[in-house]
Amino acid sequence: MNRKVMMDKLRSDSKTYDFIIIGGGATGIGIALEASARGYSVVLLEKSDFTKSTSSKATKLLHGGVRYLAQGNIGLVREAVVERGLMLKNAPHITKSQSFIIPTHGLYDEILYTVGLTFYDLLAGKLSLGRSRRISKAKTLERISLINPDKISAGVVYYDGQFDDSRMAINVLQSSVEMGAIALNYCSVDGLIKDSNGNLSGVKVFDEEGDTSFEIKGKQVVNATGVFADDVLQMDSPGAEKTIAPSQGVHLILDKSFLPGDDAITIPKTDDGRVLFLVPWHNKVIVGTTDTPLKQESLEPVALEEEIGFILSTASRYLTKAPKRSDVLSAFAGLRPLAATKGKGNKTKEISRSHKIFTSKSGLLTMVGGKWTTFRKMGEDLVDKAEKNHNWSHVSTKTKHLKIHGYKENVNYDNPLHFYGSDEEPLLELSKQNGWDKSISDSMGVIQAQVVWAVRNEMALNVEDFLARRVRCQLLDAKESVKMAPEVAKIMAKELEKDEAWQTEQVANYLEVTSNYIL
Repeated sequence: MNRKVMMDKLRSDSKTYDFIIIGGGATGIGIALEASARGYSVVLLEKSDFTKSTSSKATKLLHGGVRYLAQGNIGLVREAVVERGLMLKNAPHITKSQSFIIPTHGLYDEILYTVGLTFYDLLAGKLSLGRSRRISKAKTLERISLINPDKISAGVVYYDGQFDDSRMAINVLQSSVEMGAIALNYCSVDGLIKDSNGNLSGVKVFDEEGDTSFEIKGKQVVNATGVFADDVLQMDSPGAEKTIAPSQGVHLILDKSFLPGDDAITIPKTDDGRVLFLVPWHNKVIVGTTDTPLKQESLEPVALEEEIGFILSTASRYLTKAPKRSDVLSAFAGLRPLAATKGKGNKTKEISRSHKIFTSKSGLLTMVGGKWTTFRKMGEDLVDKAEKNHNWSHVSTKTKHLKIHGYKENVNYDNPLHFYGSDEEPLLELSKQNGWDKSISDSMGVIQAQVVWAVRNEMALNVEDFLARRVRCQLLDAKESVKMAPEVAKIMAKELEKDEAWQTEQVANYLEVTSNYIL
C-alpha cells in the first residue's frame, strides 16, 4: 500500500471510477473490498487515518449481540453470527474464538441464559463456535479465580469471536488494493460535483499531505463516513434531515492480573441496561462499555468521568481485586454511528444497530448504522444496491470465502508479532537490516522494523498512525506509548525524509492526543 504510487495514479488518470467511497472506517473498507472483488474500479478516501475514529475504538468482539436476542431482533443476530464465522475463517491471524462466562444469580438466571445462549448457538448453524452450557459455582470460581463468590450461584459458558479492529482494516485494505482499488488516507472530500441534471458525477478532493486540491470522476459516490454521515448529506443537500444519533462507548484497559486465565466475563445486566464485558486482549484486559447519547460528533472523543466511574464500580462489584483509577492503563472513547429513529425518548441501546442504505436524489448512496461484525455483509448490500440503481448487470459476491491479506492458520497468540500473519516472515527479514531488530518497548513487544514496515507497507504517515493503529500501544498502555514516541518519530523521519522539527512536532502532537487516554 504505497500512498505516493496510488496518489500519482489517481492524479494522472482521468478515468471515471465505478465507486468513489468517502470514509475509511469499517463501513467504507467493507464496501471497497466487496466492489473491488467484483471487479469494479474503486477509490476510497479517508480525511484522517484509516479507522481513526469509531472503527478503532470497538470492544474488539465479533458477536451476534446477546442483547439483540433479548430484544427479539433474531434477523440481526442470525446475520451477525454467520458473518462472525466467516471472519474467523477468512482472517485467522487477527481473529479468534473466545470463551465467555456469564455469572448467574439463582436458578432463573441459569435457565434463562442456558436456553437463550443455546438458541444463540443454533442460529449460527455450521458456523457455531461451540455449545453453551451451565457450569457449577465451583467450576466458575476455578475458571475465573478473581470473581466474587458472594455474587454468583453458577455460570453459563458460551463462545463468541474476538479480533483486532484496526489491524483488520489495514489487512482488508491491502486485499482491496491487491484487487486494484486505490485507498488513500489524509484525503478529505470538500465538495461534490454534479452534472446539469443534478446527478453526482464526482468529488472535489484535498490532499492533506501534498496540500493540493483536485477532482475525481465517479459513477457511484458512497457516503460511508459513520458518525459524520450527516456532514456529507448536508454537502449534497443543505438542510437534509439528520440520520445519525451518535452514542459514546468507553473502554478501560487493565493489566492481565485482573482477569487471569483465558475466559472473558459477560455481565448482562448493569445499571444503565447495557452489557459489560471483561475480555482478555493482547495480554491485557479490555473492560466496557458505556452508552452515552451525544449531541455532537468528534474525531477524538474523550471518556467522561461518570463513564470511567461506572465501569470501575461495576467491575468492582464482581471482582475480588477491585480496579482503581490508578490501575487503568488506557481509557478510550468511540462513537457508535447509530441510525436515528423517529420520535423521542429512545434509549440508544434500543436504537437499531442494523445497517440502512439511503439513496439521495443526486444518486448519492449513504450507509448508516451497522457494526464491525457485519462489515462484509454491509459492503455486499451496498454494492447490490448500486448495481440495482444503475441497472448494472448483477455480479455475485466474491467475499464470503475470500482470504484476507496476511491469512495464516495456527497462529501462536503469545507471539507479539502474530497479528502480521503471513507478513511476519518478510517483517523479520526486514528486521535483519540496519539493526532494526532492536526493541522500542520490551513490555509492548515492539521492534524498530515494525515502524519501517508500517511506513513502507501500511501507509503510516505519522507517529499516532503507528502507535495507535498499526500497533495498538496507545490503547494498551498509553503512558508507555508516550515513552516510545520519540524513537518512533526518529525512525519515521528517516523513512519519510522529514527533519528534526517534524519529529519534535510529532512527539508533541502525540502527547497532546494521548493525554486524554491517561487517567
